[in-house]
Amino acid sequence: MEKGLYQPGVATVSAGASIESVETNWRHALPILTGAGVTLRELELSDAPALLAMLTTEEVTRFISPPPTTIEGFERFITWTRQQRAAGSYICFAVVPTGMSTAIGLFQVRSLSSDFSTAEWGFALGSAFWGTGAFSEGARLVVEFAFDTVGIHRLEARASVENGRGNGALRKLGAVQEGLLRRAFLKNGRYHDQVLWSLIDSDWEAANLGREARPSVH
Repeated sequence: MEKGLYQPGVATVSAGASIESVETNWRHALPILTGAGVTLRELELSDAPALLAMLTTEEVTRFISPPPTTIEGFERFITWTRQQRAAGSYICFAVVPTGMSTAIGLFQVRSLSSDFSTAEWGFALGSAFWGTGAFSEGARLVVEFAFDTVGIHRLEARASVENGRGNGALRKLGAVQEGLLRRAFLKNGRYHDQVLWSLIDSDWEAANLGREARPSVH
């Protein structure tokens, strides 16, 4: 986003769960989302060293706001994500490839409305995992969680015009390019144009109606 292990007591989210109970569950602790080759879970303080190594390289930071520069800084960020999740305004998943135990990136969802019906989402992955499928599968899990569990209606994303990989990934996911935000992102003393993308719950459902595999949520 160009701005900024299993938890006991987290109930399984089922198709018949009430909106109120689902909302309470994810505010208490994020569930684990399992897909092909990747697992998404709540960030842990032990992820801080790996996130520092993965998300502070020149390739990754080129199109995002400056990340923390120390392990302690990432630990403070992780603590903040939990506080904001408990308040019901922000969700942050760690991206953990199959066979690994620490995070190689993250997905963020930030509420833009009081009822979380409209939200902005973003992502950052270590460059060593670009092109491995970690983004596409992780993004699918996050979007389905946002629409099916949180009850979000509209997801927005912003990407620098110069970020060809990021824009291509959003397009491949099925996001719709809505417009150009002129000089909307300040990086290294220079303002950059951004592309505004959107995903709508009904469009996503229609496009993915034939999918046989659904994410495992527990």
